[in-house]
Amino acid sequence: MRWLPEVRNLELDLSADQELLRETAARFIADACPLSTVRQMIGAESDLPADYFKTAGPLGWFSMLVPEELGGGSVSGAGLRDVAIVAEERGRVLQPGPFAGMNIAAATLAAAGSTAHRTDIVPALCDGRAIATWVPGDGAQGTGDRDRIVATPRAGGVSLSGRVRPVQGGAQADWLLVSAGGAPRSGGGQSQFVIHTATPGVTVTPLAGLDVTQRYAAISFADVVVLDTAAVGALGGAEADIERQLQLACVLTTVETVGAMDALFDITRSYAIDRIAFGRPIGSFQAVKHQLADMSLALEASKAIAAAAVGAVQERTEDAGQIVSMAKSWVADTGVDLAQGCAQVFAGIGFTWEHDLHLYLRRITMNGLLFGQSDWHRERICRLSLV
Repeated sequence: MRWLPEVRNLELDLSADQELLRETAARFIADACPLSTVRQMIGAESDLPADYFKTAGPLGWFSMLVPEELGGGSVSGAGLRDVAIVAEERGRVLQPGPFAGMNIAAATLAAAGSTAHRTDIVPALCDGRAIATWVPGDGAQGTGDRDRIVATPRAGGVSLSGRVRPVQGGAQADWLLVSAGGAPRSGGGQSQFVIHTATPGVTVTPLAGLDVTQRYAAISFADVVVLDTAAVGALGGAEADIERQLQLACVLTTVETVGAMDALFDITRSYAIDRIAFGRPIGSFQAVKHQLADMSLALEASKAIAAAAVGAVQERTEDAGQIVSMAKSWVADTGVDLAQGCAQVFAGIGFTWEHDLHLYLRRITMNGLLFGQSDWHRERICRLSLV
């Protein structure tokens, strides 16, 4: 079946150093958390193998969006392109943990945090000694007023109230980067705070979800008192930072989805070659052949639009927000279609718990729901086009 070429990576034109980064990430995943280990962690108290993040940190997984003077740096100097390489490899083997949240928190605290944040928290995140995730309580997940956090002015700080769900990695996190509305002292703008999960009034409730390879939580704030020293950037002036965080979250989630799609399609392609029916590989039958060809085209289109989003956010182009939303909505819908098409090729065996197909379908589907569903992003494209 030479008409179905195997293309491994996004269209990122990897340099020798970036290819080494990809190979190193793949080897680490194969040693520390292969798919067999991911399966063993399902239903366990934690979804992270021992010292998983502490070992990944020195590999640069959480420091590529952090300036060198704060202990960060990337192999190519284009941090997001390098992070995307790791995200794609993580998607291939359905890796656990809040990878996007860690990178978003580290990047934001490095850029807009206080001296204490940069000195104490950022190095711990870069090294993997602490875990952080983003709590988009300003509506950045497209859930409207249902999941929002409101900041109310108080003497010496603010109080936070509200709830957000689902938060990826919320149950494992030590630190929360919280985005809130309510305009403390600023006339209606958005603000951000970094809060330890042990802060009184913060309740983290683990959630059971479709994606059994990841952990999610509902995080509630019941009049949580936050001092001004916890603010990340100016109170009421976090709109630009939150937009950047949303772009990063969508890009990394989309690239991870493409990695999962690529791995699942490769498994399906191999099965179509190896599975014999009526004396022939099932991939030689016209109906299956056409279905595989359609899925291959959808996969390559997903790689192309994901790569375009990575480039736009890396270069901070004016239309980066629109391109990111195009990529997020396209890959979210196409990924589910591809996974369901793969299930049709596998037929009955693909519907069993023992087969890995359903794990990929779960991850692809859940990634499509995080940080704004497809309809929300399509509306967002229209809104941004009118600006």
